[in-house]
Amino acid sequence: MNPDDSYSQPWQWPEAHWRKLVDQVRAGRALRPNGWPAGARCAVALSFDCDHETSELREGGKSIGRLSWGQYGSRAGMPRILDVLRKYAVPASFFVPAVTALLHPEEARSIVGDGHEIGLHGWIHELNSVLPHEAERDLLLRSADTLETITGQRPVGMRTPSWDFSPHTLSIAREMGLRYDSSLMADVDCYELLEAGVPSGLVELPVEWIRDDGAYLIMNRFEAVRPYTSPADVYDIFRREFDAAYAEGGVFQLTMHPHVTGYRSRIWILEEIIRHAQSLPGVWFATHRDVAEWALEHAQPT
Repeated sequence: MNPDDSYSQPWQWPEAHWRKLVDQVRAGRALRPNGWPAGARCAVALSFDCDHETSELREGGKSIGRLSWGQYGSRAGMPRILDVLRKYAVPASFFVPAVTALLHPEEARSIVGDGHEIGLHGWIHELNSVLPHEAERDLLLRSADTLETITGQRPVGMRTPSWDFSPHTLSIAREMGLRYDSSLMADVDCYELLEAGVPSGLVELPVEWIRDDGAYLIMNRFEAVRPYTSPADVYDIFRREFDAAYAEGGVFQLTMHPHVTGYRSRIWILEEIIRHAQSLPGVWFATHRDVAEWALEHAQPT
């Protein structure tokens, strides 16, 4: 029995215990570069989490209605998104659960065929923090193999499903030779992940709920949760986030979902963000992989 188990309340924990919890994975050195490629002032990293049917399947759900909502993401949402990206010649990163790729292999191949990045997003959008270490490792390895088999491109980065990061996730990512993660929130610009206080070599390209369409627009009728933010207000928030990143010379990272944004009344948010960014000089649109690698190679000395 762990001696710390005798302390049932967090306020009873000894300092060594809570420090160990806090230090499992931390933000290390900042990786803000002196500049971006071709003298650009700001980097824009657009991403799309292709959860589709796995949003229902991961909980053991069998709702035909919710599965059809997931199918919309592939059937209608993804074509709209890919059309916008083609129209403006913008690269993006797509984080795809392996089960999604198995259900929609042509979609996965079209992502890579259009020059976008495909990244890991779990097996069936499972929560890593409830998995034993060996199960999490097996699912990540199988997911990488599956995406490589379907697309011919082996992922070099990951986003944990629901941004759920277990105490084992970072060590598994290092074992797999991944270059970056995009699941954590300790900064707005890239940083190196520390594992138990030791530099890991992995770049974190941080996310945030305020830069995620689902936080504003997803509804669940069984929990009485309804979208409470209009598309115009969502765009205003995203634009202000971009404007601040541009002013600071940093990264604007955005997370969207095909089954959320891929509707006629919402897809304009993506298009207007791109149009607004492209109207300004010195904006570099890039995949998460390219942003992370540039940040690591050109970080300002600390």
